[in-house]
Formats: sequence, C-alpha cells, structure tokens
Amino acid sequence: MRQAGHSKSRVPALLVSALALAASAAVAAEPKEIAATVCLPCHGEAGNSVLPTFPKLAGQQKDYLLKQLQEFASGKRKNEIMAPIISTVDKGDFAGLAAYFSAQPQSPGTVEDALVVEAGKKLYEDGNTDTGVPACVGCHQPNAMGNERFPRLAGQHQTYTRQQMANFKAGARTNDKGKIMRAVAERMSEQEMKAVSEYIAGLK
Repeated sequence: MRQAGHSKSRVPALLVSALALAASAAVAAEPKEIAATVCLPCHGEAGNSVLPTFPKLAGQQKDYLLKQLQEFASGKRKNEIMAPIISTVDKGDFAGLAAYFSAQPQSPGTVEDALVVEAGKKLYEDGNTDTGVPACVGCHQPNAMGNERFPRLAGQHQTYTRQQMANFKAGARTNDKGKIMRAVAERMSEQEMKAVSEYIAGLK
C-alpha cells in the first residue's frame, strides 16, 4: 500500500538505499543481521522506526509479523516499497525475523495533539453507538497490546495508523480481516481516525 504524506523524493531514496543494503546482505542467515541491513532503512534500529509513515515493528505480535511477511511476499498485501525488498529475503528466514522483532523493546510513542486523546480513548474503549463503530478494544485488547490474532497498536506512529485505517476504508488494503476493518473504517470520520490514532500512540 502506498504511504500517503511521504515526500516523493524521499521514498525512492529510501528504497534505493534499502535495496542496496539488501543486495549486500546476500540474504543473511541471522535475523539480527537481516534486520540491521534489509529492514533498518525504513523500520529503524531493532524495529523502532523514526519515520512516521513506516511502522514500528519492535514488540509487535510474532504471529502477526510472520503473517505480514508472508503476505507481502505472496502479494496478498501490496506495497510498492516492500515488494522488491521482501523478495531479497529467504522465506525460510521469515519466522526468525518475526521472532526477533517481537522480542525487541518498543520505543515509546509521542502524542502530538493532546486535545483529541480523550475522544480517542472513548472511541477505542466504547466505540460510537450512533454510527455503528465498534470499540477497538474488542479485537486489539486493553491498552492496545493485541494478541495472536490481532496486532499490537500501542505506541505506533499515528501517521501510519491513520493511513492504514484510510486504506481499509478505501479498499486499498484487504488483508488482515479486511472485511471487518473495512466495515469499521467506513463508519469512521477523519477526525475519529485522528483521535484514536493519537490515543493509541500514547499507550505504553
């Protein structure tokens, strides 16, 4: 999926850098080596991305990470940046890479707009009964920690979280319970997406 809001010049530069590092890595055997060469340009040291359009992978659910790697490789989840990069990683290394990132401590998120956090908390915990938006906590768990079926959201960059919700709403992303998430996102306003993303970003 295309990351909105990222400068056109920076994305190609990151892609070229990542591909060059991937080629030089020659599909390293150790997950830590793959992470430090192939994944680092976008996802940061040990999976703690500092670029708000690229997700933090550190501390994410292992099963979820493995599923994403497999679906990027198969094309079920589409992303013009990930597609050429994932092709440089041996599929046999996916499980080890997912386990590595899952075991890394996540850097804390930063709230950018404190005025909408309370509204985001209410939406996350209670949903919006007037418009049929269900509570996020039902799938993503208290404090947005996730489980083996649903990803951890706590501490994630709000820009990335908002973009994924927008992608689900537009039908640009169809993997990961796509029908459920699309039905949820279709009922959400842009302001609600912003509010819940801010709340999630501040969770530890």
